Amino acid sequence: MSKMSKNKLNLTLPPGSVDVPLATTPTPSFKTPSGTDYVLRNNLLGKPKNSIDALTETLEELEMDENARKRIKVFLNQKEKIGELSDEDLERLDELGSGISGAVMKVRHTPTQLIMARKLIHLIPLKPAIKKQIIRELKVLHECNFPHIVGFYGAFYSDGDINICTEYMDGGSLDTILRRSGRIPEPILAKITSAVLKGLSYLRDKHAIIHRSIKPSNILVNSSGEIKICDFGVSGQLVSSMANTFVGTRSYMSPERLQGEPYSVQSDIWSLGLSLVEMAIGMYPIPPPDQKTLDMILDDNDDSSLRQNVIGPTSKPLTIFELLNYVVTEPPTKLKHKSFSDDFKLFVDRCLRKNPDERADLKTLMNQEWIRKADLADVDVAGWVCKTMDVPPSTPKQKASLLT
Repeated sequence: MSKMSKNKLNLTLPPGSVDVPLATTPTPSFKTPSGTDYVLRNNLLGKPKNSIDALTETLEELEMDENARKRIKVFLNQKEKIGELSDEDLERLDELGSGISGAVMKVRHTPTQLIMARKLIHLIPLKPAIKKQIIRELKVLHECNFPHIVGFYGAFYSDGDINICTEYMDGGSLDTILRRSGRIPEPILAKITSAVLKGLSYLRDKHAIIHRSIKPSNILVNSSGEIKICDFGVSGQLVSSMANTFVGTRSYMSPERLQGEPYSVQSDIWSLGLSLVEMAIGMYPIPPPDQKTLDMILDDNDDSSLRQNVIGPTSKPLTIFELLNYVVTEPPTKLKHKSFSDDFKLFVDRCLRKNPDERADLKTLMNQEWIRKADLADVDVAGWVCKTMDVPPSTPKQKASLLT
């Protein structure tokens, strides 16, 4: 084992990481809405008759096109019919993914016949008061309604698990798509990035929420071409509890988080930049591939087995502390290959600055030329998702069901 794997920098693994184990560093400061806001949320959670009207009124204040606003209103009206969620009302249809923490399943809410995704999170033994607090904190999600945020139906506790029910995205997560496609084309990545930036801005500006776990598996797409982020850290108790159960081999966390320093939404921007490099080249970029490997990956050759043969020998896995030390001590990853546009390279470079004060902020990134062009470009995200994931195109009727 190398000296680096012994953690000579004494790096800590901060609470809130679902990629690495929890260490003993204090939980970083995390803004939460005021007590007044919680009074409103508790009223909404009781689903009074005017709850949907209140949320609909709030939607009118947000910047979105009329089609997006209509889709959210459809979602909210369908959600109103569900009422309180329970295990007895959910019929399991298929498993969408699984890990150490639990599983994500496609389920049917039998009283309404609505299709949704149900995430079961296995937690370490917790006091009843902590479990209740987690559910209470998760209920903040009832107010997070935006075109680029996955819709939330509710959360409940059952048989030792936290159950989180959200809208079903039939295209799946970007890590799943990446395994099937090999790489994600730059025009698609630009549209994805624009959506993620808007989602992060909404969470910060309207709810004072930092995502804390931006990575391909937490960005979802559907056959309507919608792009939405999920699994953002609204519950400090849940994030800390989950961190005790997760052990992984990759980290998308920023250097300041790995060193136990205070962090902000700038940490999410680092995670976004690293995720973009991974999706662009088709492999986790730490350590970065050598030029020969990169040339082979980005060749027009579509032989995925050949690509795997080339990548394999040059991608010796790092131990967890080797990986963390690499992020902190080595120069940031860059996109240098000629196959990427200069605007894309510049965007990634502005995300992957080790000093958070030197990283571009959300507003600056949303005004970058790469994003401005993406917002104007006519890119068939829906067609790409359907072709890649072999799902049928959405009809107007199907679009409504995907949001409910």
